[in-house]
Amino acid sequence: MASTVTQADQRLPHYVDHGGTGPAVVLLHSFLMDGEMFEPQVAALGGSFRMITVDERGHGGTPAEEPFDYWDVARDVLALLDSLGIERAAVVGTSQGGFIGMRIALLAPERVSALAVLGTSAAAEDPALADSYRQLAQAWADNGPADQLLDTVAMVCLGDAPADRWKAKWRKVDAERFVRNLHTLVGRDSLLRRLGDISCPVLVLHGSADRAYPVCRAAEIVEAVPGAEPLVVVDGGAHFLSLTDPEAVEPHLRAFLTKHC
Repeated sequence: MASTVTQADQRLPHYVDHGGTGPAVVLLHSFLMDGEMFEPQVAALGGSFRMITVDERGHGGTPAEEPFDYWDVARDVLALLDSLGIERAAVVGTSQGGFIGMRIALLAPERVSALAVLGTSAAAEDPALADSYRQLAQAWADNGPADQLLDTVAMVCLGDAPADRWKAKWRKVDAERFVRNLHTLVGRDSLLRRLGDISCPVLVLHGSADRAYPVCRAAEIVEAVPGAEPLVVVDGGAHFLSLTDPEAVEPHLRAFLTKHC
């Protein structure tokens, strides 16, 4: 079922609870995406787990009318779990979803049974890269989502994977929402000094062809989190790894979630 809920004057994120009697797994998507990017994982793992896809603040069916940060989004997800009566869940996050997943694990360690992050980073955005992203946001604000701009975004995020479906969605994103969401991304704080406080088991997967973050960003998470499993590097994998390389990702996710949920 899909639902947007209001609770105690707080608008909860739009989500889809795909059902099932297995342990709950919350799926958190990447920048510019929505819960539909996890269709491969829902199809592959939905028979074993209760898969819940969430549209994060400012994305998909969840609005954002004022500036926010990823700690705010982490609290949104925890409020959603409260509304669903779920005391403890595994969290899977790709790129931006990983930023949020790590913050959930820090805010409420007792609520997270396991955390898997793909194509993500615990560091603040590199200043040079942040500047280039701000230029991209300005181009979007000035000219809208032009084809060349969308091609650039698709190349960074999806590599050589088909992008037409996602470009069609991106064309509908208004400039104000895009700029607000991007400023949240490039302005995020570093978690590097706090990774040792993440107490749940953690699985880190990263594509060797990730154009957004080098593999060393994944390695530093594994090195700092006490309960991290060995780093999984997917040969040729792109940035939005769960979407672009689901067949390579699925066995690792299944084994990890089965072990720790």
